Amino acid sequence: MSFTRRLLLSGLFLALAGCAQGMDKPVDATGRPLEALSVVTASGTHEFMVEIADTDELRQRGLMFRPPLEDDRGMLFEFPTSREQSFWMRNTPSSLDIIYIAPNGRIVSIASHATPFSEAQIPSNGPANGVLELRAGRAEEIGAKAGDMVRHDFFKP
Repeated sequence: MSFTRRLLLSGLFLALAGCAQGMDKPVDATGRPLEALSVVTASGTHEFMVEIADTDELRQRGLMFRPPLEDDRGMLFEFPTSREQSFWMRNTPSSLDIIYIAPNGRIVSIASHATPFSEAQIPSNGPANGVLELRAGRAEEIGAKAGDMVRHDFFKP
């Protein structure tokens, strides 16, 4: 058997072994596992798998230079303190819904259909320590409104 064929077969074996050990969980662009998050609205509980931006570097980069999000994906920005937050869309090619969240998991405000590449500041209009970005229009599709609940280990109801 040729070296190339042995290498391909060993790679296939390792991939299958990884799947068998539960290593097939979805990961973000940096290889970190995605985390489950749910948004509870009048229309029910809506599940998402989110990337976590919990460092200054990850929060600053956010979804810049990225293709549009899938319907069940998002990015959760985690801040160490609750305060007025403000986001912009610099270098972000697709429109997003920006959901500002209080420490107890309640939605503070929602900025729908943020304009791609815009440097205009989008304020939270209240203290927030979490920000969830979803594909533009997704918040309206699930019926999300200020006061609805976001469930994730980061928030303490």
